[in-house]
Amino acid sequence: QVQLVESGGGLVQPGGSLRLSCAASGSISSIYAMGWYRQAPGKQRELAATITTDGRTDYADSVKGRFTISRGNAKNTVYLQMNSLKPEDTAVYYCNVDVLPVAGYRYDYWGQGTQVTVSS
Repeated sequence: QVQLVESGGGLVQPGGSLRLSCAASGSISSIYAMGWYRQAPGKQRELAATITTDGRTDYADSVKGRFTISRGNAKNTVYLQMNSLKPEDTAVYYCNVDVLPVAGYRYDYWGQGTQVTVSS
């Protein structure tokens, strides 16, 4: 069993910052790419940022230069530092982790989602 626990969402004013965290735990053999997706009301879920095992990152054009994705030293945690937040960043943010469990097949796991609201 693999669990993803997210934290760090909340309400912030435009121009402010938030840091999201996601920790993977359970019967894990290997963790591959990790990422953050977001879904605004009435819209499809979209990629925000991803990071590979060797540290290569990819960002949606809308967040480049403002968001930074990183992995913890233990490699089972992923962070999303969000700066210069805009109202259009308001969404539920989901952690996504590509995992090979100890027993089973490689699979994409999703966190429960954390709400980020940017409003004055």
